[in-house]
Amino acid sequence: MATPAATPETTGAETTGAETIRTWLTERVAYFLDVRPQDIAADDLLVEIGLDSVYALTLCGDVEDEFGILVEATLAWDHPTIDALTAHIHSELAAR
Repeated sequence: MATPAATPETTGAETTGAETIRTWLTERVAYFLDVRPQDIAADDLLVEIGLDSVYALTLCGDVEDEFGILVEATLAWDHPTIDALTAHIHSELAAR
């Protein structure tokens, strides 16, 4: 379920809307948890649905690769839902 990495030239708030980010995050988390994306609510606490520290760190690397931004290793703990992650990533992209 690999997704192609975006390049910095094609990544930014103007080309990557919040819904696109939310969908991508939901699909990644669903892949890690081996569930269907529709089984994950955007306001579910990631730790409560089973995202552990290994997958949280992997998600950080995936976010960096996909969106071309650097994120802290604590990303999933600092922004503990798909909605919170989406808002954070979208604002980071908008700031570029």
